[in-house]
Amino acid sequence: MAFTKPTVIVTGIAGNLGLRLLPQLQDFSVVGVDINEPKTSAPLRFVPMDLGFEESCRTLYHLIRETRPVALIHLAFVIDPVRTGILDLDRMWQINVAGTARVMEAITEANRNQDDGVRQFVFPSSVSAYGSDLPKPVTENFPLGGHTLPYVIHKKESDRVVQQRASALRGCSVYIFRPHIFAGATVENYLIGAFRGTPNGQSKRAVRMREEGKRLPCMLPFGQRYLENKIQFLHVDDMARLIAHVLRRQPEAQRLTVFNVAGRGEPLTFAQCIEMARAKLIRVPGKAAMRLLLQVLWKRGISAIPPEAVPYMTGQYIMNTERLRNFLGANYEEVIRYTVADAFADCFASAVPVAAAQTSAAT
Repeated sequence: MAFTKPTVIVTGIAGNLGLRLLPQLQDFSVVGVDINEPKTSAPLRFVPMDLGFEESCRTLYHLIRETRPVALIHLAFVIDPVRTGILDLDRMWQINVAGTARVMEAITEANRNQDDGVRQFVFPSSVSAYGSDLPKPVTENFPLGGHTLPYVIHKKESDRVVQQRASALRGCSVYIFRPHIFAGATVENYLIGAFRGTPNGQSKRAVRMREEGKRLPCMLPFGQRYLENKIQFLHVDDMARLIAHVLRRQPEAQRLTVFNVAGRGEPLTFAQCIEMARAKLIRVPGKAAMRLLLQVLWKRGISAIPPEAVPYMTGQYIMNTERLRNFLGANYEEVIRYTVADAFADCFASAVPVAAAQTSAAT
């Protein structure tokens, strides 16, 4: 007697996390949703869809009704407007925040009309949703205070959307993961790009600089405290393993479960990161000067790091991950395999980092 694999739907399948997750889902039939088709040879059914539009809610509802997935992993999120080409803030909000609400509405309606509905919904939020300068290693109950940077504000708002709508999902366990900065050889994001010195803008000069292997210096305001600020990282493959681990467990009895997620071990200081990255450091008079210089690099198309990112490049935001360690128990080191330091070091394992998008405009 043949047994069919259970189905999972993954939005944002073409993003870096989606592509890293696929090898972890070999015992599932994967339906991938995105604007652009993923570059992968892994078996999956791809469905083009843009959650930035209202009609996607009904389209996704019908897809859920047709495929009857046991879980839906919502990874679709625009993080880097330059790399995704989505520069309009309203369009970005429609994908990130309204898109999250549309996914949850589709699950709610599908579960209302079928007994074997979606049993697990997984949403990766972000450490940045807490804010840019935290007084201590925060627990999951700490208020969300993300600000300034549109991606961060959207993560905070989407996190709240998931919290508010979790009880309406009818028999579905909801998981919010708040990962720290993703790291790894395939990851390209604002902070990793700053330590790598990647001229990741879209101008001809930036392209030429990348071709010549030139690096931008790492920038910090004057003051020892900026070098002593601590930071955590999470290897993107550990995040993928965690999602897959949750899918293989029985759904939680409680409706909503929230976890901070970071690599094992102690955080790194910014000084340690600069040394590990072998980056050139330049000091500027203060945050205002740093913002001004980033604005110049941004406007000239040399760097894709927006000036609004300054608070998250100069602040200290550390999380307490005890709840996750207790949840995983004996499986903790099997799932979270990388320490904070090893996850960061893997960003520099290759002389030419693979700039696979960590984010996806796909929804």
